[in-house]
Amino acid sequence: MSVSAHNLHKEQVLQDHLIECLAKDEGYERRDPVIDYDRALAMDKALALRFVKETQPDEWSRLVGHYTASAEETFFKQLEKALKDRGLLDVLRQGIKIVPGIKFALCYFRPASGLEPKRIAEYQANILSAMKEVEYSTKHGNRLDVVLFLNGLPIVTMEAKNLLTGSTFRHAERQYRTDRAPASEPLLTFKRGALVHFALDEDNVSMTTRLQNGKTRFLPFNRGRDGGAGNPDVDDEFRVAYLYRAGAWGEAIFSRGVLLDVIGQFMHLETNGKSEVMIFPRFQQLDAVRKLIGHARDFGAGHNYLIQHSAGSGKSNTIGWLAHHAIKLHDDADQPVFDTAIIVTDRIVLDRQLQGTVSQFEQTQGVVRKIDGTSKQLKEAIAKGARIIVTTIQKFSTEHLKEISGQGKRSFAVIVDEAHSSQSGKSAQAMTDALTREASSSDDIEDIIAAYQKARGPQANISFFAFTATPRNVTLERFGIKGADGLPHPFHLYSMRQAIEEGFILDVLQNYMTYKAYYQLEKAIEDDPALSGRRGQRKVARYANLHPTAIGQKVEIIVEHFRRHVMGMLDGQAKAMIVASSRDHALRYYFGVRDYIKAQGYDDLKALVAFSGELNYEGETYTEADLNDFAETELPNRFDGFKPDGSPFPDQYQILIVAEKYQTGFDQPKLCAMYVDRKLAGLQAVQTLSRLNRTRQGKDQTYILDFQNTVEDIQTAFRPFYEVTALEANSDPNLVYDLEGRLFKFGYLDKDEIERFAQTYFKGALDGGDRARLEGLVREAVGRFDADEDEGRQEEFRQLLKSYMRFYSFIAQIMKLEDTSIEKLYSYGAWLARLLPNREVPPEIEITDEMLRLQAFKVEQKEQGSASLSPGDRAALKAISEFGAKPYTEDEQKELSEIVKAFNDRHGTNFSEADMIRFEQVNRDIMDDDLTEMLRNNPPDVVYTAFAQAFFQGAIKMFQKDNEMRNIVLTDAEARDKATRHFFNRALREARDGSLGAEREDSRHG
Repeated sequence: MSVSAHNLHKEQVLQDHLIECLAKDEGYERRDPVIDYDRALAMDKALALRFVKETQPDEWSRLVGHYTASAEETFFKQLEKALKDRGLLDVLRQGIKIVPGIKFALCYFRPASGLEPKRIAEYQANILSAMKEVEYSTKHGNRLDVVLFLNGLPIVTMEAKNLLTGSTFRHAERQYRTDRAPASEPLLTFKRGALVHFALDEDNVSMTTRLQNGKTRFLPFNRGRDGGAGNPDVDDEFRVAYLYRAGAWGEAIFSRGVLLDVIGQFMHLETNGKSEVMIFPRFQQLDAVRKLIGHARDFGAGHNYLIQHSAGSGKSNTIGWLAHHAIKLHDDADQPVFDTAIIVTDRIVLDRQLQGTVSQFEQTQGVVRKIDGTSKQLKEAIAKGARIIVTTIQKFSTEHLKEISGQGKRSFAVIVDEAHSSQSGKSAQAMTDALTREASSSDDIEDIIAAYQKARGPQANISFFAFTATPRNVTLERFGIKGADGLPHPFHLYSMRQAIEEGFILDVLQNYMTYKAYYQLEKAIEDDPALSGRRGQRKVARYANLHPTAIGQKVEIIVEHFRRHVMGMLDGQAKAMIVASSRDHALRYYFGVRDYIKAQGYDDLKALVAFSGELNYEGETYTEADLNDFAETELPNRFDGFKPDGSPFPDQYQILIVAEKYQTGFDQPKLCAMYVDRKLAGLQAVQTLSRLNRTRQGKDQTYILDFQNTVEDIQTAFRPFYEVTALEANSDPNLVYDLEGRLFKFGYLDKDEIERFAQTYFKGALDGGDRARLEGLVREAVGRFDADEDEGRQEEFRQLLKSYMRFYSFIAQIMKLEDTSIEKLYSYGAWLARLLPNREVPPEIEITDEMLRLQAFKVEQKEQGSASLSPGDRAALKAISEFGAKPYTEDEQKELSEIVKAFNDRHGTNFSEADMIRFEQVNRDIMDDDLTEMLRNNPPDVVYTAFAQAFFQGAIKMFQKDNEMRNIVLTDAEARDKATRHFFNRALREARDGSLGAEREDSRHG
């Protein structure tokens, strides 16, 4: 843009340019602040009169007829009273009434459909205007740089600064806080005056809806820049041009289309007890909803959208706005795009906050149906065509929903809360079935099976809008938009990095301290067979971890750190969480903390514990409720310290000890510290530590003390989700045939039996089926499985069958498959997996002090400082590419080359790296759930012996027909140890990368 040199340094340069663009491009009228602004009423009376006289002449005539010469005075008196009593937002939406029943609209919003020309004309008749340098007070000469009006009523105020004069939007914020007192100023009074106040310079924008002098809180209103805070460059324009000009971002924020949409469908007054907050959408919320709705308008139903919005982004509001916009959306032919919006969450109990938020936006009674009762309620809501339904995903997996059919001609916007967990498995498929199921028009079995298979894939009548802060690779492939690179990407992004830089959430990695435990164990009973093997080794490690000496030292570190660094935060309201590795561990921690507090006389400190079910310890049985002395359901409020009505509990608790329960999905903004004594990786690490990231006044930092993980471990977990989550490559759908082929090689499956099963099973969809015949057919394969005495082969088949079931279910969701044979194998496999005999689990080994003695234990601090990630520090997720070990890293490849060379040099052999990678199969054979858990949850030096024993036995078995390799493994301890160490590290990386069951599935799907 061009600006004359003599104006370049004047404060007015931005405000003049902004008003000029609004007048030229958006149809704003320029108004004179001296002539046209009424300070006492805080409005442009002439424009307000012009609007009602031109758009509602009959009502104005009635008013004049009734009140004659005092008509105008009466109108403004009643308007001012309504503004004071109800607030500007409600007046704009509902208008005012004047005796004897004369109703005036003060604004006309865009109609959902263009079928009523009168309503379109009314919408176009709204008058947008702008004033600059507005003296708003009757008490002093203070001016606001810009005020925007809608039909003469003030909706936006702005303070605009010029960077070249050394003043920024921060100076504008300060000006609002220190020099724009709202008391007795109608323009600045909360609810009665302008709806929103913007502070801006040429580069940045922030906004607030309530001026409270020094307590005023501004929120960023920026687009984001290179994955972080701020705004990107705009050619020949200021970076804040999105406020007043159309561009690559779409319509201008202050355009008629956007601003009236925000006032009509986004803004709302949120009431929580005695406090009130006027919600104005943040930029990423507004941008996401408008872009999603715009795409759906242009392309109709049947598309998937992934919205990667960080924690702290106001997801519940975004979901609510999206649902209400979706049911009003019409295409260019004025046909509704969606009949119903269904909001699904994976929480067993419907999220009350989400329920309440969606209902708050309801402007017509009965639009929102909250399914917090039975699935019968959900069935009725769908069958009767409810407009917005809020439900849990589990309610679709019931018999009631199987009765629904005939919905295929209706279209649905399915809005998914936490997409990574609620869109896999039977419940998700049951939902798709309920929304697409039609009465069968064919009795041909192949047609029926093809219809089942088709129902798994993309559906023309369903659009999925999937929200998550941490998309897994399967989530990206299921819901992502294909980019020019052929890979899936989020449709909309508000990154963790941007949220941190903008101050919506805290950086939980800013103060990270790690500790390492060292201990020596003495076997009291030499060569006890119960202590040999991997299960024994795991029990030994657990014994050390649960030993009172170990817990006692850690408790001392935790309690003293909390008292020294955390307890005084938030005016003494600060809380902390101890994350234990198991329920038993949590119970021991609770006793340890309780006893230490008592011994030290710390009367101002109390702890709670959370675990499910009952636990036995030293002959006593304990429950969570017994120890805490109140019901489990009360824990969140008791830990917070305040009752729902805002009054305090007599007992205040500062520390909560958890294992699985409350480790994720627990929202407590007062949490300032976390003490981690559990192995964490991947999503579990991000979700667990993110319990700390909630902001609160006075909370500007957090602390993490970690006894199990390194800084590098945690950074590796966070890296894929810090900026935009990306995928290295797409999964190869042909791997489903690879799995199918590998399953048949075992000799347990018979194609003819599977075919007969399918004929009976899918015919049962029509006539109820024959369970006895189906089970009889499957038991043929179970018999062949039982007859195989090779437990290793049995377990490999069991794992491959699970892999096939998961991978087929996934791949069938993202593309249309036209091969009924793999659908038949899937339905057959579901029965077979249930009927296969369980593996024999050896009895638990109870290790006692008589068997082992802890000779020495010490905990040493290792790392301290910031573990925060830097801009550009990112890692792509792996695609589902193989059903075995993870691909080699550069370091592992180098190490493997060295091992191969050492083998060949010592024995004159000519092994290649490919020969050595055959050891991967040994890892696959031995890495059962027990060994995986053992590697995941214990120090490497503790578990190496158990792994080495299993690896040695597996290698001998693997190379029984390869004498050369077998002899080296048997006789050369040094070479064997090098190979074992290498593959141990590979197994360790895989176990810890996949600390969640679903995480292992991400990279191996098996």
